[in-house]
Amino acid sequence: MSKKATKNAKVASPCVNLCLLNDDDVCVGCYRTGKEISTWGRLTAEEQRVVLVKVSEREQTSQFVS
Repeated sequence: MSKKATKNAKVASPCVNLCLLNDDDVCVGCYRTGKEISTWGRLTAEEQRVVLVKVSEREQTSQFVS
């Protein structure tokens, strides 16, 4: 696969079908913000990967992850 094809490859959604936004507008299931959830399908693969980095950071600082 070429570098460009890899860069534009589909990115799996982090959705775990537990949709509940907390007071900070962050889903307690996938750790995306409401805006990130609503725009996910319109983001480029690169933008989605940026969101996944933020998701990982939020998950690591969550009180629900040990």
